[in-house]
Amino acid sequence: MKNLITTVLFMLPICIFAQNTDYKVSSYKDEGFKAPNTHYIGEAWLNGVLQADDETDFNITKATFKANSTLDWHKHSTSQVLIYVDGEGYYQERGKDPVILKAGDVIKCDKETEHWHASTKDSDVTYLAIYGGGQPTTWTEVVTQEFYDSVADQLND
Repeated sequence: MKNLITTVLFMLPICIFAQNTDYKVSSYKDEGFKAPNTHYIGEAWLNGVLQADDETDFNITKATFKANSTLDWHKHSTSQVLIYVDGEGYYQERGKDPVILKAGDVIKCDKETEHWHASTKDSDVTYLAIYGGGQPTTWTEVVTQEFYDSVADQLND
């Protein structure tokens, strides 16, 4: 009995400590919040999975756009990596032809490179955006519905 009590008294602090953690856990599977229609057309949800801090100098944001939705032209002060996890989307850098990116595709956009990205006309798209924690996005030009439609027509031919 004495051994049992000693074992319990020894194990109790270990069990309590094991249950008391300071981990901050987030999930990219969370939908996030519906973004205000400020720099895009359509419907979008954003989930700030990881925010830059003193020890981590990058952000990870999950973005989900319903079909027929697009961001405006913009650029970042750091490079940006987009990891497409679901659906299909359009991507274009200034001066280059637009492309369709699909689930599993990864693309890097160099810092200060003007670009836009969107869902396709017929598919929602979800991607993880990894980018530096410095300056916020600089919005440069509105992507109109007419421009978006012309890209969709070009890529669906």
